[in-house]
Parts: sequence; C-alpha cells; structure tokens
Amino acid sequence: MAIEGKVERTPLRYSRTLSEITGAQVWIKFENLQFTASYKERGALNKLASLSNAEKAAGVVAMSAGNHAQGVAYHASRLGIPSTIVMPNGTPFVKIEHTRNFGAKVIIHGESLADADAHARELEKSQGLTFVHPFDDPKIIAGQGTVGLEIMQDLADFDAVVIPVGGGGLSAGVATAIKARRPAVSIYGVEAAMYASLAAELRGEEPKVGGATIAEGIAVKKVGRLTLEILRKLMEQVIVVNEDTLERAVTLFATVEKTVAEGAGAAGLAALLEEPHLFRNRKVVLVLTGGNIDTRLLASVLTRSLVREKRITSVRIIGNDQPGLLAKVSTVIGDNGGNIIEVFHNRMALDVPAKGAEFDITIETRDARHTQEIIDALNRAGFPPRTN
Repeated sequence: MAIEGKVERTPLRYSRTLSEITGAQVWIKFENLQFTASYKERGALNKLASLSNAEKAAGVVAMSAGNHAQGVAYHASRLGIPSTIVMPNGTPFVKIEHTRNFGAKVIIHGESLADADAHARELEKSQGLTFVHPFDDPKIIAGQGTVGLEIMQDLADFDAVVIPVGGGGLSAGVATAIKARRPAVSIYGVEAAMYASLAAELRGEEPKVGGATIAEGIAVKKVGRLTLEILRKLMEQVIVVNEDTLERAVTLFATVEKTVAEGAGAAGLAALLEEPHLFRNRKVVLVLTGGNIDTRLLASVLTRSLVREKRITSVRIIGNDQPGLLAKVSTVIGDNGGNIIEVFHNRMALDVPAKGAEFDITIETRDARHTQEIIDALNRAGFPPRTN
C-alpha cells in the first residue's frame, strides 16, 4: 500500500461486554488510535502522495469540520506541502486547535460545510492550490479503503461491517475492498437522523437535513457523486440513529472500552443499539472512526448518561421555612447513602407559601434502585420530594 508504514495499523479487538449488551459478536476497529485520532489521514495521505512536484510546491486547500482537516494538515506538513484549511463556524475548538498545531493555515468561514467548501474553491482558483476533497475523490476513497484491507487481514471471517456515513468516502472504500474479496459480507451504513442524506438518496428523495448533532463529523448535507454510485451497488442498508442513542454509544465506549469516541465515531455502535435484531448472533465489525470530541461536550454526554440512568437526580422539597429543615433533609439523604452535589434554595417562587421554602437538591446515587430508596426514605421522614 502507498501509505503503509506512514499511518498507524490500528488494532481490531473483540469486545466481550459490548457483545453481551447488543447480542452480536462485536469486533472494533480502533481508528481513533491514529496519530490524528481519525481514519481520515489515510485518504489524505494517499491523495497528497499522488501530487506532482509542482502541485506540492504550490500547496493544497481543503474544507472540513475537523478530522479531514487534521489529516491533511499533518501529512502535508510532514511532506513539506503548504496547506490551507477552511472550517465553518461551530467547528469544535479541539479540532481547530489541532489543525493549526499540525501546521496548517486555518480560515474560519461560513455557517456550514457548504459555505466553507465554496470559499475553499475560491482559494483553489485564486491561489493556484490543489483542492483535497474530504470524500468524493478516487484517491481519498482508495486510502480509506485500507481500513477494510486491514480488517480482512486480521479477521478470518465475519458477517457484517457497520460504518458511519458522512460523504461516503470511508464506507465506499471499505465496501469496495471487502466486497471484492468477501462478497457475502454485508455492509451497513449509519447516519445521524438529522443528516440522513444517503438514506434519502437511496429512496430517490431529496435529502432534508439540518440541526445540531453531536455527530458533526458525519453531518453532511449530500453524499458524494462517486461514493453514491459505489454505495448504491454495495451497501446492504443505511441505519438512521437518533441523538440519544449516539450519546449512549459515546458513553459505552468510554465506560466499557475505556476509549474516547466522538459522536460520529460511535455511530456504528449506535446502530447496533438501535437495531439489535439486524445483528443478533452475527459476527460484526464496527469501525470506530474517530476520537476528536470536545472535552466539554464529552463531559456533558457522560453527565447526561448519569441522569438517564438515575444515578444523578434532582429532587424538590417544599417545607416550612424554619431553622434546621435543610439539615434534616440532608441527614435523611446522607443516612441512606446519597451524595448531595448541589442545593438551590428558593424563597421567592410564588407557588411556594409565604412561610415556606423550596429546595432543589441534586443527588448522586449508585443506580435507579438506590435513587428510589432515598425518595422512599424522604417520604417516610415527612419530606415528600418532587422529582424533575
């Protein structure tokens, strides 16, 4: 391979716990362990290596919400090629910072990838740069397809591969590689519900997309022309997943596999969680495509998972405004093993009696059952809580 030895040969590992959770035999291809934390550098390097000396000297331009940007910036810098990356407003700070640190000139322009793309095309013409497309390019598709070659080298047999789909470069490359050698393997794509462009295209409909998804890496309004032709022939089905399931998948990768997955990177696992009947008892490979998630967003996702599991719960207590009320309530919670994270004391709410007081207390517990035990104890003690 043209890129062999210049990108990480990432591990493919069996996950016993995720297999138990999903009912499938789950193998994970950890592309988040690339140097830039994403598979995108495979295609970027393959494209950059194919340029003429004159094209390399003039420099390249790309548009990206992050992972393609980092792949281009890193390998362009390594090869001595000047690079300019146009990124839209709203791109996660961590991806902007890393792209700059890899040596690229970063331009923040527009409210969408389409806006960034238009500006990058202007720079291509005005400055004589070579445009490095994030997905709709044969060299990019071939580079991403090396993920499929490695999977086949490491695993003698498997039934299905589940791949997040944005523009379709990775899924088209992997599908081409695997179907050529193992035609019986099923290729599944995964899209975020807000950006289900490939699913619409395959139904013969115009894609209607938009919204704030945690899977911004696959938030693409329209798949590529080349990739669509390939996927129409080779992809078994596109699975559309919602935001709650994407958040759960990010959380499971962190808590079960002890690895960081961005929203798009976790989409394959989200598909198994959303449509388990499609994969039950089958040997399935998930491509964990990237781990470049903003730390604040990751913290929010993990905290929200605790709320969903009722390991963090907010209760409201309304009682007489007299000394010792909060202490009594706190004692009940503490005696039953709860940890008070936050207390908000409100005397001004008009739905509270003039001689009353309202407390919003955020409690950390072991699980939903433990939370209910504390609520029952508060009721017995004469402090019936309202749960939010």
